[in-house]
Amino acid sequence: MTLEDRIEVLRSRHRNLEVQIDRESHRPLPNIESLSSLKRQKLRIKDELAELEHAR
Repeated sequence: MTLEDRIEVLRSRHRNLEVQIDRESHRPLPNIESLSSLKRQKLRIKDELAELEHAR
């Protein structure tokens, strides 16, 4: 997998997490633990993306 492929996969996962966070946030009773987990995952991906984009 090339660097560009890895970046694109991470961007896709980041977008998917954003959708999941939005969906969970707008539920009548959002699951706070789930929401926190999704946000942590999204942040880890954002950090990894920043490192990879800096490396290219």
